Order: sequence, then C-alpha cells, then structure tokens
Amino acid sequence: MARTGWWELPREVRAAVEARTGPVAEARDVAEGLTCRAAAVLTSASGQVFVKGVPAGDARGRAAQAMEAAVNAATRRVGPRLLWQVVADGWALLGFEYVDGRHSELSTGSSDLVLVDDVLRSAQDVRVPEDAGVPSFADRFVDVLLPEQLALLRGDTLLHTDTNPHNILVGDDRAWLVDWAMPAAGPAWVDVAYTTVRLMEADCPAGEALEWAARLPSWAAADPRAVRALVAGTCRLWERRVGVRDARHSNARYAALAA
Repeated sequence: MARTGWWELPREVRAAVEARTGPVAEARDVAEGLTCRAAAVLTSASGQVFVKGVPAGDARGRAAQAMEAAVNAATRRVGPRLLWQVVADGWALLGFEYVDGRHSELSTGSSDLVLVDDVLRSAQDVRVPEDAGVPSFADRFVDVLLPEQLALLRGDTLLHTDTNPHNILVGDDRAWLVDWAMPAAGPAWVDVAYTTVRLMEADCPAGEALEWAARLPSWAAADPRAVRALVAGTCRLWERRVGVRDARHSNARYAALAA
C-alpha cells in the first residue's frame, strides 16, 4: 500500500492539524501500520503527537478509525489517548498522545515479555463500552463453526485481536497496546492466545510460549473447548484464504494452543 508522507499531504490538511498542535517543526514519517495511509510523529512547541490518517473516501479505513475512536476512552490505561480528529481536503486523520516506545521483541528470552505480560493483564480488565458498536468476536467465525462453538467465544472483554509486535510498544518500564482498529467483544484469554502465537512466530518454542501464557490468569482459566473452537475456526478461515498447503505452518502454531 502506497504511503503518503507528512509533507506530501495537502496544505489544507496540514493546516487543520497545526490548528490543534501549533506549527510543526519536525515530522518523522512512520512506515508501519496496515490500517492507515499516512502516519507520522509530529514535533511542535507543544510537544509531540502521533498522527495517522486515510483518504476520506476510504470506507474501510474510515470505519476502522471510527471504531478506534469509539473505544479509546476505554483503552486509555493500556494505550495512548486520542487527542483530536480532523477531516480536511480529502483526508481523515486521528491525533494521539505520543508514547516513547519501540516495537516489542517477542522472541525467546526477551526482557520485553515481562512488560507485555503486564499490559495484557491490564487489558483483560477492559470492558466493552456501551453504545460503541463493537462487534462480537464470535461473529468472525459464523461461517466455519457450529452455534455451540460460537457460544464459547462470546464475552464482554474488549479485545484488541491484533497483538503483533508492531502493535505492542515497549518503553523503559511499561508497554502500550496501540492501533485498536479491529476490536471485538469476547473472552479475556483471546488476546493472550493471539500473543502466544506471535511468540511462536518469533521462534519461541511452543512449550515455552505456552508456559508464558499460563502465567496470565485468563489463559489459565480458559475453557479448553473454547480454545479448541478458536483454533478450529482460525485454521479453517486461514485455509480458505491461502489454501491448506500455505496455511500449514500458521495453523500448526494455533494447533499448539489446544495441545
């Protein structure tokens, strides 16, 4: 996906942002992020802010922005605060408080895992805000699971559902979950399961990754039937998307969750 740098944005867009931040003295474009077409850390006399945006005609991107804004008040203990929203000259942008963190390292023995554990523990207490329109996690699997399996994947915890290393920022003494563009309502252990798979993707042995997960109370208390439902649904959807052969490595990591 082509990215647009801060200084490439239309002048009216930059002026609308500077009306909130003051004149921008420095801009560092950020290349990562799948839910935006422009992202940058801006520095002005008032400090730093992270801004990301999509073209105003990007219906999917705008929907993701709206969802992220709708849940922000609930996620402020575990993620950055939304400061403002701007729509100008064909662009829609969100401005967040800047957090001084780097992408997390999830490989075996990483010191980041302690802070990742901490932020996930805090996130497990975040409930779905009323009237935010957050979809049910179970609904992602309606085409591949039975009704009784879907029932096991319902809950009232606000799930992030995309805890990849780029969405977990780590600072000196804490971590943040960023990019809440795909939240869902479901059981608290789901984000632990997804993060455990990410540990395996970072070459952490499955047994070690599961030992890490077992330290989190929600995973320790997870209904094995529900875990098997998540594994079955995820593997079936992935096979539909890329084929059985190309899905086998990813699906093997998910299968380890239910071992």
